[in-house]
Amino acid sequence: MTELRIRPAGPEDLDAVLAFWKTAAEGTSISDDREGVERLVARDPGALLLAERDGELVGTVIAGFDGWRCHLYRLAVHPDHRRRGIGSALLTAADERFVRLGGRRGDAMVLVRNERAQHAWRAAGYEPQEQWRRWVKHLTG
Repeated sequence: MTELRIRPAGPEDLDAVLAFWKTAAEGTSISDDREGVERLVARDPGALLLAERDGELVGTVIAGFDGWRCHLYRLAVHPDHRRRGIGSALLTAADERFVRLGGRRGDAMVLVRNERAQHAWRAAGYEPQEQWRRWVKHLTG
């Protein structure tokens, strides 16, 4: 097995990332379009991390830092490559990025129904905070 490569995504990767999420990510987001991901990469070029093996995209995580908090989204590993340390490697790279940027605590959005993901986050040292609820409002332009 060849070495896993973790790197930031560039604009040339975005179509592949969007296609990858349809296969590997749990659920969808209103931001899962070319324009939304282009905005992310333009605003924070190191936030979207890719895991590749033999030139094939096998995992992603968004490690966004707004200057105050560290947020993790879209941890996804291709179903054929799960349970091989790819998610852990992505989270380690995200944690290292956050520390370099001065972050002190990372948080992740995890679907309640996604038990596999909950196990992965626990294994990475994250724990749920049951006292919090996510509040959302869809914005219109």
